[in-house]
Amino acid sequence: MTSTTSHLNRVRILYKTILRLHRGMPTEIQSLGNNYVRDEFRRHKNCNEIEANIFMNEWTDYAISLAQQLGLKGPISAKPLGKNLQTKTLDELRDEQVYQLYELMLAATGKSKNEKH
Repeated sequence: MTSTTSHLNRVRILYKTILRLHRGMPTEIQSLGNNYVRDEFRRHKNCNEIEANIFMNEWTDYAISLAQQLGLKGPISAKPLGKNLQTKTLDELRDEQVYQLYELMLAATGKSKNEKH
């Protein structure tokens, strides 16, 4: 019971940390990022232990990367947000995940599916 409680606490802390970090993002992509995080955390609520470990590691890396990109004073002094994915990482994604990334890119850039990219 204790390990379950501590895991839930770590998940809550990570979730709240990411939402807090999103406050430093440009306004136009803040809600997009928040909605994506909520959806992903909700979707993985009942995953198995192996998936939970991968999930927590990936989102922790995201939080660290975002904190580094935002810098101490937020988007005013920050580097450009985001980073390119390596081909190896893309190859490991399921088709559903690739499509989610594509839709996220469309929403973030304000482009429609009919435009050339």
